[in-house]
Amino acid sequence: MAFSTPLSRRVVTAAVLCSAALAALAQDKYPSKPITVVVPQAAGGANDAIARVVAQKLGEQLGQSVIVDNRPGAGGTLATAATARARNDGYTLLLTADSAHVIGPALYKNPGFDPVKDFVPVAPVATAGYVLVAHPSFPANNVAELVKLAKLHPGQYAIASAGNGTLNHLIGEMLQKAAGIQLQHIPYKGSAAAATDVVGGQVPLSVQSLPSVIAFIKAGKLKVLGVVNEKRVAALPDAPTIGETLKGFGQAPWYALFAPAGTPAPIVAQLQAEVARALEHKDVVDKLATVGCEPFKGTAAQLGALVQSDLPKWSRVVKETGATVD
Repeated sequence: MAFSTPLSRRVVTAAVLCSAALAALAQDKYPSKPITVVVPQAAGGANDAIARVVAQKLGEQLGQSVIVDNRPGAGGTLATAATARARNDGYTLLLTADSAHVIGPALYKNPGFDPVKDFVPVAPVATAGYVLVAHPSFPANNVAELVKLAKLHPGQYAIASAGNGTLNHLIGEMLQKAAGIQLQHIPYKGSAAAATDVVGGQVPLSVQSLPSVIAFIKAGKLKVLGVVNEKRVAALPDAPTIGETLKGFGQAPWYALFAPAGTPAPIVAQLQAEVARALEHKDVVDKLATVGCEPFKGTAAQLGALVQSDLPKWSRVVKETGATVD
């Protein structure tokens, strides 16, 4: 004998099942909660400035908060390793510099992560201008004068960096090798601290990202001896490149977004599209330009290829310069 379910009960059951399905669908829609973007450098540097500009626009586009989490230390390797172990659900991302991602593994015996195996590329984000700056009282006013002065007084002049193993550090080492000079490296815990001491006259020289020092330059509290990039930067059109004096010298530091390995492909594709969309906005372009940065447009595949090509290049640089993180 078959028993039929009362109509009212069937309607209630259907409604409950429908609500549950809708709730599950809502939970599956990405993003359904705030996203954390880990920046493995201190506040005040290029990576931090870029991250905050892009995070704000991504938050507007995605309809969720995108929180910048600064975690400096060990040239960016500590935070990078921690992010590699984060849940691969798209809610913890890494916006990092080439220094931490492709240089750190060459500097540290055990950086705690594999830049290829432990991460999936999401999108390139920006490039930054880098400059060699000095306190206004420093006797050299350009790279040629610095080289002449440093050769007369080997090891007498100090150069501050954002820390051992950072891009500032490596560029300083490359400069010394290219120029045949010897400077005293003084590592700080972040770009802001290093720049502050150069402004204060405690240290005469530093390689800095433009976001870290552009306000000091415009205020006359720092002078630019040379631009690190291969070409002159729009923010300082009259400042010559170091390569104009030391032929062949030039770097184009990049910043990009990564996710822990295993992050679902649809989420990666969505994030790549949103980054590309953000970089098309004039307000984003203008904000990046204000701090000496430019959008770096490209696909996840192109970013992956860049990582693969940069790893052996920076490994050679580390060996050639003898740079250490001791």
